[in-house]
Amino acid sequence: MHKQVDTIKNNFSSSIQNCLDLETADKLRVDLLGKKGTITELLKGMKDLSIEDKKVFGPVLNQLRDNINTQIEDKITELNKAKLNKQLLAEKTDYSLPSKKRKTGSLHPITHVIYEAESIFKELGFVVAEGPEVETDFFNFEALNFPHDHPSRDMHDTFYLNTKENHLLRTHTSNVQVHVMKKMTPPIKVIMPGKVFRSDSDVSHSPVFHQIEGLYVDKKVSFAHLKATLQYFTQRFFLKDTKIRLRPSYFPFTEPSVEVDVLCVLCGGKGCGVCKQTGWLEVLGAGMVDPNVLKNVNVDPEEYSGFAFGVGVERLAMLKYGIDNIKLYYDNHAYFLEQF
Repeated sequence: MHKQVDTIKNNFSSSIQNCLDLETADKLRVDLLGKKGTITELLKGMKDLSIEDKKVFGPVLNQLRDNINTQIEDKITELNKAKLNKQLLAEKTDYSLPSKKRKTGSLHPITHVIYEAESIFKELGFVVAEGPEVETDFFNFEALNFPHDHPSRDMHDTFYLNTKENHLLRTHTSNVQVHVMKKMTPPIKVIMPGKVFRSDSDVSHSPVFHQIEGLYVDKKVSFAHLKATLQYFTQRFFLKDTKIRLRPSYFPFTEPSVEVDVLCVLCGGKGCGVCKQTGWLEVLGAGMVDPNVLKNVNVDPEEYSGFAFGVGVERLAMLKYGIDNIKLYYDNHAYFLEQF
């Protein structure tokens, strides 16, 4: 048995030195210390020895088993450490490489235009007011002098909600005018940005879009004040001598009324699909507040007068940024939005 122990020691010493991977180390452990390993078989054979031999070889085999087990565990730890170091070296970050650009969010072009328009009107003394998007017939139509047979009251123009009060989605931000004038006494000088809803859809119209309504009510407010305000806004917004034209029009809540057109910047006035070959794009509806509207909110039309206007935000953005399709605002494509 002494010769067997010496042979095992010599063979193991050579094997553990030449062990270069975890698979070999594990096989060496199984061959020597496994259920059918060499040392395990020797320990099983101890039952056939005499008591004197057991006293001699028992401690020798136990010490051999413990030493071999310790050396194998140390070798496995060493191999695991070497494997980890190799992996860390392979995954080492090269700080000389340029960093990846991280994309950040930005304001939507519609929001850009609203903020810019608000800033310009604030220069003229206007303040911002807001109102409900779900409205009653009174605030959206009745108080604004709409006749009961007016086409805009029909379902093909207006989104009605199935409620007992006959609520609807506001078709313009003019409803906020009524709320403001019922709560405030003149002088009133407000702008009212927000979403509006109409049953309409093409390259220059959307069923959901944005308006900025303006209202100025005070003593001796004239049409000249309205024209000067619109000229100031368009020239400040487009940062150049913007060409505009005022055309006589009709709105139930203003008299006289005008449509304000801006020369189409997409075609330079030559005519295109966006301006419907006219060379002009309508962006504003405006006029002097109808006396009946003032009466409906308990403002004396003999003492006060005023003007109102509604600006289409999407159309302003189309002109400012050269966008030829209003639906691009709502598709949420990153390649479009990241330009702003």
